Amino acid sequence: MTQPASARPAPARTGDAEPAPAAAARTGAEGTAPTRTAPASAASPGSAVSTAPAGKRRRRTPAWLAAVPLLAVTALAFGLPALAMLTGAFTVKDQTTGATSYGLGNLTASLQGAYLTALLGSVKLSAVSAAIGVVAGLLLAQAVVTSRFEALKQAVLTASGVLANFGGVPLAFAFVATLGNAGFLTQHLGLTELGWTLYGFTGLTLAYLYFLIPLMVLTITPALEGLRVQWREAARNNGATAFQYWRHVALPVLTPSLLGGFVLLFGSAFAAYATAAAMVGSSVPLITLQIADALAGNVMVGQENVALAMSLDMVLVAGLVMAVYLPLQRRSARWLA
Repeated sequence: MTQPASARPAPARTGDAEPAPAAAARTGAEGTAPTRTAPASAASPGSAVSTAPAGKRRRRTPAWLAAVPLLAVTALAFGLPALAMLTGAFTVKDQTTGATSYGLGNLTASLQGAYLTALLGSVKLSAVSAAIGVVAGLLLAQAVVTSRFEALKQAVLTASGVLANFGGVPLAFAFVATLGNAGFLTQHLGLTELGWTLYGFTGLTLAYLYFLIPLMVLTITPALEGLRVQWREAARNNGATAFQYWRHVALPVLTPSLLGGFVLLFGSAFAAYATAAAMVGSSVPLITLQIADALAGNVMVGQENVALAMSLDMVLVAGLVMAVYLPLQRRSARWLA
């Protein structure tokens, strides 16, 4: 039946808002689909409606907070000892009155007499053993990388990882039992008649090479694997020999990695103490042995601050070596990337 016009609801005027329940009932009764209404452009007075997403309203935690534990450990393990070393190195103590003052007396004493001889001896031993270790480690690593036997490669790398951490008193005992005056090989090969002695510069260098060569193998192997096969093929297609390829292509690219390995080996040999102390004692002048004697008062009482000054000398030597390596590392990073 047709509904009278007077009974029909009046149409809504433009701008009037119809209540949502009434609109839903009306559309349901008329059978038409409900239409979505646009959100209000402005919130009513007194309401606090935020238009920003929920995730952006939260305050993000600063990223540097994740590095706080690492910074704390670094400050405790390196910062405090370095501060104590610097303070002690510049603190001069009067042996007569016991008064202390700041000055360069300890640094001056650390660069004179037996202390200077020990520093130069450590630099010489570290440089020679690191140079031999770089050459021997490069040759061994190249043989491993170019080998077709994967099992041999894994065995050499695993053995290198073990031997690179084998040092100290156990290494000294092994060399004394093998190549000492009464060692197994010394007696059976008659090395004593040939003038061989383990307790000198040559013997200590040989002992250091036992863990420096495996360390160099682990260091240089990734760089050798980064050499592209296309470079060798291009050099061969242009008539270059293997020697020319290594001289003009491979070695220039590997030079920063080789220098980095030399720095690592130099630092390992320069800071080694237990092996030399157990094997040669004071027969070879080394800065680490002098520092231990000064701290223990074996030579002269009250030389603790001189020992800290010698430690500062070691840090300066290591810093100079690193200053040569870092610029070259940045230069070749794009080639091995």
